[in-house]
Amino acid sequence: MGFFSDFGRTPRCDAFSGSGDPRILQKPPEETVHTRYHGSQDAAHDADTLQTHKVSHVLNVAYGVSNLFPGQLVYKTLQILDVPDTDITSYFGECGAFIDQAREEGGVVLVHCNAGVSRSSSVVIGYLMWREGLPFGDAYSQVKQARPSTRPNPGFYRQLQNYKAGSVQLCVQRLDYESN
Repeated sequence: MGFFSDFGRTPRCDAFSGSGDPRILQKPPEETVHTRYHGSQDAAHDADTLQTHKVSHVLNVAYGVSNLFPGQLVYKTLQILDVPDTDITSYFGECGAFIDQAREEGGVVLVHCNAGVSRSSSVVIGYLMWREGLPFGDAYSQVKQARPSTRPNPGFYRQLQNYKAGSVQLCVQRLDYESN
């Protein structure tokens, strides 16, 4: 299985396709392998789902979606519009830094947007390209396998195809510098 895994909330199910069709995961996520997930706002708003998957950190890249459990989870919110003209790659440094922080703390991350189809998928693909050094096709396939409803909008798709992983390193270094 991949670095990120799909999950959400449906009655007696551990997966949500993002299209409204519930699916049951073939096997439960393994903590040692699956410490990162991506999904929809439904998953992010379901306390039972979050507890079941031991989520400790939530990267919310939806527009207008609130964080329901601020006292119990660590949140990073970036209100990203799901339109082709949005520069999704400009968010990779900040998103990557948050995911890495969670990993360093031994946490489990949920990356979500509204439907878990375009923005969160694009962020996860970009993270895999940056952190794991995967080419676009491999990162996309890995995310698509974990979450079949993955479908970055046409603008995000083009940006990911053209994305050079080294460019986000400068952004992360700049963010670290500005925070001191």
